[in-house]
Amino acid sequence: MAPLHGIIGYPITPFADDGIDTAVLTAVIERLVDAGVHAIAPLGSTGELAYLNEREFDTVVDAAVAAVAGRLPVLVGVSDLTTATTVRRARYAAQAGADAVMVAPVSYWKLSEREITTHYAAVSDAVDIDIVAYNNPATSGVDMSPELLVAMSEDIEHVTMVKESTGDLTRMLRIAELSDGRLPFFNGSNPLVLDALRAGAAGWCTAAPNLRPKPCLDLYTAVIAGDLDAAQALYDDLKPLLTFIVAGGLATTVKAGLDLLGVPAGTPRRPLLPLEESGRAELRSLLG
Repeated sequence: MAPLHGIIGYPITPFADDGIDTAVLTAVIERLVDAGVHAIAPLGSTGELAYLNEREFDTVVDAAVAAVAGRLPVLVGVSDLTTATTVRRARYAAQAGADAVMVAPVSYWKLSEREITTHYAAVSDAVDIDIVAYNNPATSGVDMSPELLVAMSEDIEHVTMVKESTGDLTRMLRIAELSDGRLPFFNGSNPLVLDALRAGAAGWCTAAPNLRPKPCLDLYTAVIAGDLDAAQALYDDLKPLLTFIVAGGLATTVKAGLDLLGVPAGTPRRPLLPLEESGRAELRSLLG
């Protein structure tokens, strides 16, 4: 697999009465591929991974890999409360044809660094594909320091990338410093994207291309080309939407936005609720 880079598009998971609506999932992924994203990442926060059972997880993986059909790298979220289920999911994704898996150390209890490291090592021992260490304490309940992330990349064979979602730019800069630039990091905080790309992020993990793909891709291209004035203008245009989808919950807002764009993405799974009408009105205005 070529190294992950650029705009990593995160599709929603559409539900049917009997599980997953694979036809809609395929259509959503096809829209992202056609838009020009650089990789597809099913089963992130936008994909409601936390609310799926194992049969549904497997269905999404199979459908996503089939939809991409080798055209782009596929990065599958496999996080779970237990190491055993995380390992099972990682193995399944690897066998299905995923190019990499993304792991956040989700936990009710605060985990020690020894426990976190052992968790990632178990996943690494189970697969022969890359692992993206995903730091998102707001959803996982575990905060991994730059020092720990760099140490794991040095000590655990398949931990080769980091997705940093705290919204703290200094953490990304510290990862670059500690690793001498050898550990690629990706921005997972939508409102931070411009600063992160300027700071050397290898890419942007985001659900925003489901709704406005062109400015997302143009923003990345402008930063890579060194056209920071154009990048700033694109960011200023995107920022209200980025702020809205984060504040309203990615699965909730992106599904509503797709519906407004004519894609029947359905509703999120309880306890998440559909976007209220006032929110839909604001989102409609942000989508132009």
